[in-house]
Formats: sequence, C-alpha cells, structure tokens
Amino acid sequence: MKEGWHDDYYLQLFDSSEIPSVTESYCLDKYLPGFSVVGLLSWDDLIVRDKKDSLFSVPTVPLGPEHLKRLTFQLPTSPLISDLRFIGKVKWYIKPILFGGNPTAADNISWVDSAQHCQLVVWWNDQYHSQKA
Repeated sequence: MKEGWHDDYYLQLFDSSEIPSVTESYCLDKYLPGFSVVGLLSWDDLIVRDKKDSLFSVPTVPLGPEHLKRLTFQLPTSPLISDLRFIGKVKWYIKPILFGGNPTAADNISWVDSAQHCQLVVWWNDQYHSQKA
C-alpha cells in the first residue's frame, strides 16, 4: 500500500496484489457488485474501479451504486507525500454521520487500522441496509 498526500487529498492506495483481498474484506460484492476497491480517499470514501477501469469515489457508509461519483482527478503515478501522523491509520467516525454522528466532535473520531476499518464499514453498512429494508 502507498499512502500520503496528493494535493488536498490523503490517499491510501492498494497495490494490485492487495486489491482482491481488500475488495473481499470490504464485502464490496454485496453492495457494489463488479467493483473493486483501489484505495481510500481522505478516509471518508473508498476509491473503487468498475470492470471498464473507470474510477469512482463512494462513501464508506452507505455503500451503494446510487452514491458513486466519478473520480475528478487521476491517481498519481509519482510518490505521495508521506505524513507520519497518519501512516497505517484510518479516521473513523464512531457514530457515522449518516446515523447522526457529529463530524467535528473530537469524541466522535477514532483512529483505526485497515483491518478494523474493513470490519466497521461492513458492520455499519449491514446496519444501514437492514434498516432500509
């Protein structure tokens, strides 16, 4: 994985060998069949790719085709600007914004590792989609 700043975005980009297992860990086939996870965009969004190699961003919660937005920039080929404060960490809202969490409240922000992030994304999306049904 490569991670760091690109312009105003903090990116975490997965190596091509990681993409299949990361896609499976996020259970993407459940909510975005045919897409694969390429990375994270400023912690709040996944960067996903469709079968035609088009890139999109989608909120981590809720995951769904209606929330896809075409990525407005090219993924960098040059190295990202490292930031030691964030290496190996993903920002997570303890109570996601969609569920009424305050994005600016310090007590609503937690820093988790990639494995925990996958688990949280899956759990909260299961909650969202079960309530929606």
